[in-house]
Amino acid sequence: MVEVRRAVVDDAWELVRLRGVMLAAVTGVAPAPGPWREVAAGSLRTRLADPDGMLTAFVIDKPDRPGELAACAVGAIDCRLGGPDNPSGDVGCVFNVATDPGYRRRGYSRACVEALLRWYRGRGVAWVDLRASPEGEPLYRALGFVPLSSPAMRLTMPP
Repeated sequence: MVEVRRAVVDDAWELVRLRGVMLAAVTGVAPAPGPWREVAAGSLRTRLADPDGMLTAFVIDKPDRPGELAACAVGAIDCRLGGPDNPSGDVGCVFNVATDPGYRRRGYSRACVEALLRWYRGRGVAWVDLRASPEGEPLYRALGFVPLSSPAMRLTMPP
């Protein structure tokens, strides 16, 4: 049986490390070290300290390495204006689903995402979005996610 727990403030650095694992898996290149890690860890420490906040993470500890995480799924609730299909306007976003390479194929990512989906249900979130890598798409489809045809766009603002 896989034991999933909600992340705590002390997990911030491990969550950032696993973010690097996820980014390397998606791009094929490990992210360069730099200030992004400290900023991400600080943001996580602040947000994970609020048990009623709009961001959470679910994790699985490495069974053979205390203090290290084997897998995680991070999610946040985005507050938008409600509409007929989603009156509250709350939309969940799943991101940073990652498993260390040596711990894959054990159901860890599935267990973390399922725990995150339970958290969303408990918060009354009607829609949950994510961006799937080709490797992750079968898992998400099995959990009920379907592709969207929305024309997503992004503007990157200068610092």
